[in-house]
Amino acid sequence: MSLTLYLLIVGLVAAERLAELVTARRHTAWSLARGGREYGRGHYPAMVALHTALLVGCAVEPWAAGRPFVPALGWAALTLAGAAQALRWWCIATLGPRWNTRVLVVPGLPLVAAGPYRLLRHPNYVAVAVEGLALPLVHTAWLTALGFTVLNLALLRVRIGCEEAALTDGGRLRAPASVPSAGSAAGSAAGAAS
Repeated sequence: MSLTLYLLIVGLVAAERLAELVTARRHTAWSLARGGREYGRGHYPAMVALHTALLVGCAVEPWAAGRPFVPALGWAALTLAGAAQALRWWCIATLGPRWNTRVLVVPGLPLVAAGPYRLLRHPNYVAVAVEGLALPLVHTAWLTALGFTVLNLALLRVRIGCEEAALTDGGRLRAPASVPSAGSAAGSAAGAAS
């Protein structure tokens, strides 16, 4: 795969991030109109910066460091990056207007226990982690993949802790009795520029 084609793929992912931001803005209005409350504003700028840095690193490292396309690694990484996108949009479709790049909780709504949330508590963060590792490795940008992965793990500890606290704030939200490990009703980090 040529570097030009890879940069086009990175550009398409950036465009997808903009689509997420438009979706999140619409969903924010929906949540706030229903009494939604935002949690974790403090870590949101760091999340935006990290996801922006991922895309910049994907574009700059292969060019600046002369990273080659290694077919066995590159095609496998591209497949994983595509699967991560599919999982992310499955999360968005499942949560509907409750999905967001911010942590917004509408009081009284039950946790979502459908789609990927039947299987994982935070499937969107699985998508973020896989994509953050795989997308740079399509063109062997291993420094970007490593840097994003390490920083993302630290950020996810904060983000998931924030979501869990938001979901149990005052005992207002509870998992459905039949699904003890149901997914989050709060917004996922999807990748709002992240």
